[in-house]
Amino acid sequence: MKLLLPLLLSSICLLQAQNTVSFEEGMTSPAATISSIDWLAGHWKGEAFGGIAEEIWSPPADGSMMFSFRLLDKGDVSFYEFGHLIETDQTLILQLKHFDANLSGWEEKDENIDFRLVKVEGNRFYFDDFTIEYISDKEINMYVEVGEEDGSSSEIKFNYHRQ
Repeated sequence: MKLLLPLLLSSICLLQAQNTVSFEEGMTSPAATISSIDWLAGHWKGEAFGGIAEEIWSPPADGSMMFSFRLLDKGDVSFYEFGHLIETDQTLILQLKHFDANLSGWEEKDENIDFRLVKVEGNRFYFDDFTIEYISDKEINMYVEVGEEDGSSSEIKFNYHRQ
């Protein structure tokens, strides 16, 4: 029993440290509107991947918010993302595309990456392996599950401050 308790406690701590959840087959996205996440609008900056991450989100309009992202590493652009958060079927979906510094696309022309809404809890919007967390009017966190070449994945935290 003494050995089982530390193992159980460490497992619970690992589960609580997880900030992303996956959209599983058979799930349905909860009802949500773009106005429920309008606090995301603005210019945000933080550190990630050893560089400076920057996101700019438009105010909501007609059921959508567009955004741009760039990662700067030692003064050079590593990559960009462009996308939007849209209302569809009475819920939200986050869609994006990646681009190299020269704007060469990573995804095929007609493809994008979709993050379906899994749940909304308090100040967190859980999309498929991507969570947006409101801390204050001046701070947010984003958590993303990133796949590794060996097939494993890790959760990356982006801590942003309003500019």
